[in-house]
Amino acid sequence: MKITIICVGKIKEKFYTAAIAEYLKRLSRYCKTEIIELPDEKTPDGAGEALELQIKEKEGERILKSIKDTSYVTALAIEGKKLNSEQLASFIEEKGISGESHLTFIIGGSLGLAPAVLKRADMLLSFSDLTFPHQLMRVLLLEQIYRSYRIIHHEPYHK
Repeated sequence: MKITIICVGKIKEKFYTAAIAEYLKRLSRYCKTEIIELPDEKTPDGAGEALELQIKEKEGERILKSIKDTSYVTALAIEGKKLNSEQLASFIEEKGISGESHLTFIIGGSLGLAPAVLKRADMLLSFSDLTFPHQLMRVLLLEQIYRSYRIIHHEPYHK
């Protein structure tokens, strides 16, 4: 299976890049994983709702251009479905069994995702009602995908 993570914004913090590299290395024995990092738009202080929507739409256009037509798309959104780790593992396993060979996860920028991206998604997934920095979300998503593969293969992993 191939997993693509499309995300908005660069990671500057070394502790995030180290964690991402570690999980990519761990995942390499289970699947091919790629990260597509797209530039974010600068949001001026005090930006109004209309400007924020324009920014999300501009980022959304870049995201939509990066999605392969044959991929099953899951967008991370606070209003999405909440799954526990076992359910996420079952989701990944079921997609593979049903012939989906490419899963794409989308992490938006600091303003979230454009309506067009949410509409394109096959599934909306929420990790929590809490809001997380999009840089940290990348680490959390990779960790949960890795945990899913450990569960699928009946391998030990801390609980």
